[in-house]
Amino acid sequence: MAMPQNSTRENGFCFAQPLDFSCPSPRPGEAGRTLCAAGGRDGCGTPVSNGIASSGAASPSGSCAEPLCSPAPPEEETPLEEGIKYVSAEGEELACGWGDFTPGCLQLCNTSKGVLFFLCVASFLQGMTVNGFINTVITSIERRFDLRSYQSGLIASSYDIAACVCLTFVSYFGGNGHKPRWLGWGVLVMGLGSLLFALPHFTTGQYEARSAAEVGVCGGNQSLPCSQAASSLSGYRFVFMLGQFLHGMGATPLYTLGVTYLDENVKTNYSPVYIAVFYTAAILGPAAGYLVGGMFLNIYTEIGREINIAPENTLWVGAWWIGFLGAGAASLLISIPILGYPQRLPGSQRYIVMRMSEAHQLKDGSHKKASDPNFGKTVKDLPRSVLLLLKNPTFIFLCLAGATEATLIAGMSTFGPKFLESQFSLSASEAATFFGYLVVPAGGGGTFLGGFLVNKFKLRCSGIIKLCLLCTVSSLLAILVFFIHCPNMPMAGVTQMYNGSALPGGHLNLTAACNAQCGCLQETYSPVCGTDGIMYYSPCHAGCRTVSENARNGKKVYHECSCVDKALLSGRSEAEAGKCTSSCAKRPLLLCFMFVVILFTFLSSIPALTATLRCVSDRQRSFALGIQWIVVRTLGGIPGPIAFGSMIDKSCLLWQDQCGEQGSCYVYQNSAMSRYTLVAGLVYKVLGTTFFVVACLLYKPPAPESAPGCSDASENSPSDLQEHKPSLPAEEDI
Repeated sequence: MAMPQNSTRENGFCFAQPLDFSCPSPRPGEAGRTLCAAGGRDGCGTPVSNGIASSGAASPSGSCAEPLCSPAPPEEETPLEEGIKYVSAEGEELACGWGDFTPGCLQLCNTSKGVLFFLCVASFLQGMTVNGFINTVITSIERRFDLRSYQSGLIASSYDIAACVCLTFVSYFGGNGHKPRWLGWGVLVMGLGSLLFALPHFTTGQYEARSAAEVGVCGGNQSLPCSQAASSLSGYRFVFMLGQFLHGMGATPLYTLGVTYLDENVKTNYSPVYIAVFYTAAILGPAAGYLVGGMFLNIYTEIGREINIAPENTLWVGAWWIGFLGAGAASLLISIPILGYPQRLPGSQRYIVMRMSEAHQLKDGSHKKASDPNFGKTVKDLPRSVLLLLKNPTFIFLCLAGATEATLIAGMSTFGPKFLESQFSLSASEAATFFGYLVVPAGGGGTFLGGFLVNKFKLRCSGIIKLCLLCTVSSLLAILVFFIHCPNMPMAGVTQMYNGSALPGGHLNLTAACNAQCGCLQETYSPVCGTDGIMYYSPCHAGCRTVSENARNGKKVYHECSCVDKALLSGRSEAEAGKCTSSCAKRPLLLCFMFVVILFTFLSSIPALTATLRCVSDRQRSFALGIQWIVVRTLGGIPGPIAFGSMIDKSCLLWQDQCGEQGSCYVYQNSAMSRYTLVAGLVYKVLGTTFFVVACLLYKPPAPESAPGCSDASENSPSDLQEHKPSLPAEEDI
């Protein structure tokens, strides 16, 4: 197999004959075997010892210091020129640029750190857009385009559907192709998806608030939301779905080919750290999306137009589209440098030659098929590739363990803010911000720490799986914290009667003598906190008749509330907009253990990914990641929120009434929510622990090999060269 050649004779390798990794006694006429590719103008140029370019330093193998390549005659040497041009034996240029345009200044970025930077920016933009902006603006989009919850759910799911459709094709053909070009075009498609997502704002008329009148005060204008005629704007959901589909298509190469491209171009020990940095950027993206997206939602969607409603009003629609325009433009820009990278970085071949194989060994030896240089280049090899992965039990159980962890992560990211909102009686924005502050250090720190630990202790595949098992067991123990919960804040007609007594049979009763004459509607949910410390469904249900604004915090204050007991100090019966503040003493304990659960869940993510890369053959790494992502999404990412959501919905006390149809849940019973969250968490954590145990027990590493006469076997010794032997010509030719 021809390998890259470097005209400066620094990092390149070129072979016309197979490498001999043994150290036989040289026979006459064979003392210096020249390993030069045909067509190489200056031959090998540099003596090569054990596959590493020699520059006069002693060989690390000790007794194997015999050069495998004799120096080319002096008259054939190419003088060291100022301009560096990296060319492989097949004539492939390894310079950074676009076509013939490869300026010298760009070569400063033609390193693994340069690739890492641009891929981190791309993953940050992907996380910010898909997991940040989408989740932040989905409510505003529902309100602006009259969408129902299941329709917005389809919009969110379009991303995962696109990923599942494209993963097999992209990971199989992209894994054997020019990875940076697949990555660059993917980021470009992702940028087009963001721009398309923002398009409906510019193709529709101006948003008109249906009513600026005060709704909800006793005796006020009680208008029915369902009295509005059906809007044709709901058809724009297909545009949003297409935008999300493009997001999914564009992000597919990023987390399959991007990971393997990093892994192939850095030293084995450094690979987990590079991948950890890459995934940490992807985790920080959603945090930025929540913060920036929330800031844009405080700007009215029709910029420059004056409006007499505040952002707290349920009729308010913020500037949801600005973030998608910015992210789309940034994605288009960042795709340009990614498209300029070569198929492999200069000097990367040394890491491939040095790498020791840790692929799972199949009993029938069929794993050696993947070592054929021509394997995987045609569609005919696709079924064989799938079969080889299915016969690898370590890979299968790592995929299943990843699916269980993905289920928890997807469920936690979707319903974590809702859990905090219910337990601590927070507003939706406060809960989202609170959860963001919890996830960024725990998730980002855990992701980076996982890669750091693998590198620090130089763990092999078996040790990495054991580390994953330790993390899963630790988070399993921490998840028992959900045995405790904060009590519900008292709510008139929902958790107790208006007179403070328990509800008979647990049935709702929002009507009492104090608000019977108000004509309150259940469709208008706007909770208020009375001066008596009790929450009410709306100002109308609290019997409030007038409203003013608190100059100190800008919140609305309702007066003359007939259902609210008079305060002891002021003697007034008032209520303030929003929920009553919870003073739960268990809050620090809950937050502390939730931090631990998130930390250890993310701590195992990079080690599990690294174990997946190492338990399969080199030529199957991209395809293996693609198959793993399909399993993770179909068994974890897609059903995870559904499973968690259905369990949490069982704890609902108060459902939204949409003109006689059941909508979303307004109030949850905290004790039941904690109980169901505990059950779901335990089930998936126990499954994850089981899968990691089985993967560890079934893993069969390659038998340790060392070249004859070579007693040294370290990270950079000849034993590391054994991994790439199958990628060279067959052993019988050596």
